[in-house]
Amino acid sequence: MQARLKVLLRSAWERLKVWLRVAWRWLRIAADKTWIVLKRLPIATYSFARALADAHYARLLTDLYVDGVSSLPSSARPTAARAAPLPQPAAKLSEAPPDSALVLLGLLQQQGRFVDFLQEDITSYSDREIGAAARVVHQGCHKVLTDYVDIAPVRTEAEGSRVTLERGFDPSAVRPIGNVVGEPPFTGSLVHRGWRADEVRLPKVTGSRDVSILAPAEVEL
Repeated sequence: MQARLKVLLRSAWERLKVWLRVAWRWLRIAADKTWIVLKRLPIATYSFARALADAHYARLLTDLYVDGVSSLPSSARPTAARAAPLPQPAAKLSEAPPDSALVLLGLLQQQGRFVDFLQEDITSYSDREIGAAARVVHQGCHKVLTDYVDIAPVRTEAEGSRVTLERGFDPSAVRPIGNVVGEPPFTGSLVHRGWRADEVRLPKVTGSRDVSILAPAEVEL
C-alpha cells in the first residue's frame, strides 16, 4: 500500500513539475501583457487539474512543451483548442416608421381606390363586376407606382431559366423554395424574378397633416 502511495505521489509530482514548467513558459511569454496572463490562467489551471488526473495527457504535455519535439503521430497529438465561433447576435428588430407607408397607401386610395376595393365585401359580386372594378384599381395603382417609385426586378434572367445561388447569396433578395437541402451553391428554376424599389419619391407632408387619414370622409351639401 505504501509503495503504491509513493508511486502515486511520485507520478503526481512529475505531473506537477510538467504543469509548473508549462505555466512558467506561458508567464514568461506574456510577462509584458498582463491581460494575456489573466486570460491564460484558467487554461493553466485546467491543464494542471487534467495533468494530475490523466497520465496520458501529462505525457502529451511533456512531449509537446518540455521536450520541444513530439514523437507522437499527428493523429495522436493534442490539437490546439479552436475558438468556438461566436454566436451571431440576434438581428435587432427596428420598428418601421409608419408615415411613409401611410402616405403611399393614401396615394393608392386617391388614384386607384385601393382601400375601397379591399374593404369592400365582394362575395355578392359577379366575376365580371369584380374584373371591371379591378381594372380601374389596377390603372390607378399602376400610375402611383410609376409616378413615385422606380421598381426593377431583383433577377434579370427570364422566369423559368436555370440559375445558381452561390455561397453567400443575399437571403433577403433571393429565397430558395422547394426541396432545400444542404449548403449552397443551389441550382434551380427561377419561379419569380422578385421586385426591388430602386428609388422612392413620395411627396413631403406638412407636420400638421394627419397621415393616418388615408381618405377624408366626404359630405355632400
